[in-house]
Parts: sequence; structure tokens; C-alpha cells
Amino acid sequence: MDAKIRLYVEHPLGDGQTVPLDRGQAHYLFGVMRQTTGAQILLFNGQDGEWRAEVTEAGKRGGALTCLGQARPLQMPPDLWLCFAPIKKARTDFIVEKAAEMGAARIVPVQTEFTNSGRIQRDRLQAHAVEAAEQCGGTFVPEVAEMVRFDKLLGAWNKKRHIMFCDEALSSSVHAPLAAAHAGPWAIFIGPEGGFSERERARLQTLGCATSVSLGPRILRADTAAVAALTIWQQALGDWR
Repeated sequence: MDAKIRLYVEHPLGDGQTVPLDRGQAHYLFGVMRQTTGAQILLFNGQDGEWRAEVTEAGKRGGALTCLGQARPLQMPPDLWLCFAPIKKARTDFIVEKAAEMGAARIVPVQTEFTNSGRIQRDRLQAHAVEAAEQCGGTFVPEVAEMVRFDKLLGAWNKKRHIMFCDEALSSSVHAPLAAAHAGPWAIFIGPEGGFSERERARLQTLGCATSVSLGPRILRADTAAVAALTIWQQALGDWR
């Protein structure tokens, strides 16, 4: 029997392991997807890989699955953070979803001088990251961090983590500086709709571990820029090579 539904669970997975379902998961599986006892589901928890499981209990308010065997081992993404300034709600959701799909290991909302959004709902954004991993076949879910001020983030920055700084003021190709870039942990910095301030740009340029890059001759929207930057980094230094 082929399992077509994937579900993220916060529970250990292993041979013969019973996995309880909460009310929301039970509603999705049995009310929305019309699954019944004996159906097979693919489970992952971000730690133990992907497992085939069978529905052993099905109810309106809960249920249980039993692990049958591992379908795939855990596939970790590159050690890449996406640091971005939150924008309008739907477009911020889009950035988080695409970052999870495209292999970011951590997603960090950043309060910059020109950031329009004063706060985020971290739990809601984390749920979007989970949904994206469920849909794209990922076995790992990136953490969505609490929003942090730009100056506080850089003040505690570990310079062993290189920065790909997407600078809209540049016009040269992004590929040249990344071609000979360092391996190891990285972070991509995407500014808000108004871009980084001159002070923020200067701070990044003098940090010592930042590489300023261009995303081409056109000014991109922040959500488009995030996807473009992730694509270019993955092709140059990530696991798309």
C-alpha cells in the first residue's frame, strides 16, 4: 500500500513505535483526508527521518499510528540561515514557506531601520515551515526564530558564519564573489522593502565576514529577493551542486 499523506509529529519515531494523534491531526487525517484504520501515512519529526506508519486507532478527537519501518533517513540541509526583514503578512508567510522548501536550516526575522512590520507571530510562521516540509518531502523543519533587532543580531554575530549580503546598490553579478567563497556556515541577509539603511549597509560591509552581492540589474521585491538569493547560494555553495 502506497502512503501519499505526510505528517509532521513531535514524537519519537522507530520500529513498532506508537504515535498518538492530537485533535487537530485526527481531524485532518480522518475528517478531511478520510483516512481509516489500516491506512498508511508517512511520518517525520525532524530528527529520525521519514517513517511508514499505519493507522491503528481513528477517532474524531484523537487516534494512534504505529511505525512500520523507515522510508528515508534524515536529510539535513546545509548550515544556512535566512535573515530577512518581515513584510506584509502573506508575503512573510511566502518567504518562510520557500525558505523551508529550498533548504534553509534556520529562519531569522530581523527588525531593521526600515522594517514595516513591528512584530511577528512566531508560532504561525513555524506552522508554515512545518506545512512546507510536509508538502515538499523534507525530513527536516527549520526553526523560525523570534524577531531580533539588526544591531543586536550583528552585535553577537559569530564571524565564523559568513554572510551573503544582498545589496540592491550593487549592479555586478552575484556569481563572481560566491565562486571563490568560503565553505562552512553561512547566512543570507535580505533587507526590507525600503532596503537596508546606509548605516546598516556600512555595518555589514565592515563586519569582515560579509560578502556583498547583487541580485541583478532590477530591484526585486523582498519575497522575490529571498527566493533568488537562496537559489543562487544553493547552486554555488549548497546541496544543489
